Amino acid sequence: MEGSTLRVLITGAAGFIGSHLADWFLRNGHEVIGIDNLTTGRRENFPEHPQGTFIRGDILDTVTMKFQYQPADVIYHCAASYRDRTNWENDGLTNVLGTINVIREAQRTAAKLIYFQTSLCYGPNPISPIKVDAALNPHGSYAVSKTAGEAFIRDSGVEWVSLRLANIYGPRNLSGPIPTFYQRLTEGAEVTIVDSRRDFIYIDDLVRVATQVATAGRGIYHVSSGTDTQILSIYQAVRNALKIDDSESTPVVQPRGSDDVETILLDPMETYQELGWTARTPLVTGVHEAVKWYQAHGVTETYTHLGGVK
Repeated sequence: MEGSTLRVLITGAAGFIGSHLADWFLRNGHEVIGIDNLTTGRRENFPEHPQGTFIRGDILDTVTMKFQYQPADVIYHCAASYRDRTNWENDGLTNVLGTINVIREAQRTAAKLIYFQTSLCYGPNPISPIKVDAALNPHGSYAVSKTAGEAFIRDSGVEWVSLRLANIYGPRNLSGPIPTFYQRLTEGAEVTIVDSRRDFIYIDDLVRVATQVATAGRGIYHVSSGTDTQILSIYQAVRNALKIDDSESTPVVQPRGSDDVETILLDPMETYQELGWTARTPLVTGVHEAVKWYQAHGVTETYTHLGGVK
């Protein structure tokens, strides 16, 4: 990418991942067009910059997708529906039909398409560490619709990369255990913890590989540290970042829900071999940075696509 200037289109550009991508591309001299309907994104997340253009619009609106900007060299498809696991209709519309609209734009403009896929595509009983060629078995509206979107991209004929993600966290993230633990600890509410393990990747590490594949790579890559961590350890890291003594808060451990699994650990070997990428940020450092952002901006609502999680 050195020496070349890209025009980058980002869907979900006011969300967690999309806004961090916009930050990086604008900081490095590229042009960014961001689209977001602000259902879960925050307008203030998208940076004010002379080379950045924000469009409040929806990927389901083909007019928005075609006529409000110059054709892009690369499209990052971050927009997704995930906040209500019972709303199959919205997940299907946004994650399938919306993705098809993004694909059509990539076909129309010959742009490279970068997709962000959930590791839940492997289903409720994956054998960890999960290889990139493992069988897909998505369960639940979010995983099913996201996996359908990925399949349409695979069959589209466009140049593409799908990044299958471990749990991404950091500033601006409002989904998953870290913002939930922060919110409950700062409100003095009871904290419940599921007895499971997950792999956590700091947002800066994701941005490094996601920006690299703008001009390198093709197909599916795992974004994973290769190590899973107890959710209890995540809770302890948030508590320590808040300087709360362990005697002041005792979490309640609850069993996993029917759509949760003990561990999801992706094997990142192909990503390292082909792209030279590895996760760098220690968990303690990343959680500290996330907590600093929550303290400055607040957490009023968090999201999860899993049932039985409080």
